[in-house]
Amino acid sequence: MGSNIVIILMIIVVLRVVVIEGAGERAFFVFGDSLVDNGNNNYLATSARADSPPYGIDYPTHRPTGRFSNGLNIPDIISEKLGLEPTLPYLSPELQGEKLLVGANFASAGVGVLNDTGVQFVNIIRVGQQLEYFAEYQKRVGALIGSEKAKKLVKEGLVLITLGGNDFVNNYYLVPFSVRSRQYMLPDYVSYVISEYKNVLQKLYNLGARRVIVTGTGPLGCVPAELAQRSRDGSCADDLQQAAVLFNPQLVEMLNGLNSEIGTHVFVAANTNQMHLDFITDPQAFGFVTSKVACCGQGPYNGMGLCTPLSNLCPNRDEYAFWDPFHPTEKANRIIVEQIMTGTTDYMHPMNLSTIMVMDSKA
Repeated sequence: MGSNIVIILMIIVVLRVVVIEGAGERAFFVFGDSLVDNGNNNYLATSARADSPPYGIDYPTHRPTGRFSNGLNIPDIISEKLGLEPTLPYLSPELQGEKLLVGANFASAGVGVLNDTGVQFVNIIRVGQQLEYFAEYQKRVGALIGSEKAKKLVKEGLVLITLGGNDFVNNYYLVPFSVRSRQYMLPDYVSYVISEYKNVLQKLYNLGARRVIVTGTGPLGCVPAELAQRSRDGSCADDLQQAAVLFNPQLVEMLNGLNSEIGTHVFVAANTNQMHLDFITDPQAFGFVTSKVACCGQGPYNGMGLCTPLSNLCPNRDEYAFWDPFHPTEKANRIIVEQIMTGTTDYMHPMNLSTIMVMDSKA
């Protein structure tokens, strides 16, 4: 029995070594919204920004960086797990020369799949513009190392894209009788968002992306902001939960279809809905005191308004699943990334990131 445990532990160690070695100089590209934005909006005239305290309170510098987190966000932790340098925001003046070879983060808080999502935030990098910046990035890298090497860098790179939540929270359900909710019944709206998302992913593929992790939405009705506005007893808001229930399976189906058309597994679905639900439904099992109350905020569940220097602030962020009314804490992000790295097919379809890295290291 003891020798079996030793063998299993050795296999796990070897897998992790292969994963990190397999990463090598692999570039990492990030697209999406505030769950993955690491500071692009700092350079834009928009209200969708996280550049003042207490954001970044647990970041290594203990200063706000533009990440919607108390510390590291999901791309940071993926980079850490793979032994890669963290990506810089594409708009950062530091993203020059050799730094370009690490990859880039094009994400912008407030955006969705649809162009009319997040209009209230005015200047944000909508996903079409993120893809245009990706094309521009490739020209910049081509000028640095030559176009053939630049194409190889992108083809062998890893991509993470996180979109969809704002198309419901900051569009369809933003106000009662919103334009989109008068235009579409929810099932039809979901189908429309999915069809537009497919176009985005096809463009990403045409720009050279060949390993793309696509996250679903989290349980939209369970975030403190929605509990504060829509819940009387602390249970998740039904309408937003229904949106997530409809959206996520259709996203997986669409990704399967794209992979079939291409003939290989380019797109990998991350079931971030279930990853969140695990610690939302049983926070104590993950060391959280609460998954309903945000660490930083005000009003019911600390879910009203923004996280500001005047907000309530919890002393121990590791006890809270949510940092602010919408975004997970670094600890919750680490739980999510662990599932991205090593989760079963219930969480990562058709395979997790560790498996991808091992396969690609042998290619």
